[in-house]
Amino acid sequence: MPNYETILVEKRDAVAVLTINRPDKLNALNSKVHLEAVAALDELKSDSAVRVLIITGAGEKSFVAGADISEFAGQTPVSQRAGFLERTLFNSLENFPKPVIAMVNGFCLGGGCELALACDIRLASEKARFGQPEINLGIIPGGGGTQRLTRLVGEGKSMEMILTGDLIDAATAFNLGLVNHVYAPNELEAKTMEMANKIAEKSPIALQMAKEAVKLAARSNLDEGLRREIDLFAICFSTEDKEEGVTAFLEKRKPVFQGK
Repeated sequence: MPNYETILVEKRDAVAVLTINRPDKLNALNSKVHLEAVAALDELKSDSAVRVLIITGAGEKSFVAGADISEFAGQTPVSQRAGFLERTLFNSLENFPKPVIAMVNGFCLGGGCELALACDIRLASEKARFGQPEINLGIIPGGGGTQRLTRLVGEGKSMEMILTGDLIDAATAFNLGLVNHVYAPNELEAKTMEMANKIAEKSPIALQMAKEAVKLAARSNLDEGLRREIDLFAICFSTEDKEEGVTAFLEKRKPVFQGK
């Protein structure tokens, strides 16, 4: 891995941790973060030793507090649209073939909330705060917030968060289904690693097939989704991992998956 200016990448056995590293700016997303994070994702995608990815923010205050608003000054509609189309971090995360867990340790606002929404699973500290406050700047979410948030929590709650710009606490986010679990701040990292390691023990091929199938549920009708699910299910039967899984079950032992 190269030395990045705005992110840190650490590998812990089969789990990679990508940290947005701008704590003095509450880890706000600027163009450099987008470019470096996408580059890191490209490398991690092809690293067969990495089976699960965790995304988090540096420091104790913030996951990602939003976009770097200083970059908005002087932007025209054309330049801003082009910039967002080039910044493929949100889509790169959602389309990352391996499971991605957001470890939300503090403020998760605007682009930060959109970053978490692009992950597969969201685990939060009790201190975390979530929101899409773009409306307070006279703009709307532009990194998928109107789409992914609505699919996750429903139209009414999504409308409320986006139209008021109000923040919600971690308990409310859990009740809405925005986050999967909430932990005490001093337990968050250990609990996140526990889940990541549990997932990392599964077949990498089956994980990829499962992720694709679940993501398709929000993007297609039921008939199309069911047909694709059957295809992906059948593909699993061509793998050595399937043979290992079945054999281990019959032999009453823990399977060791190789991703083949």
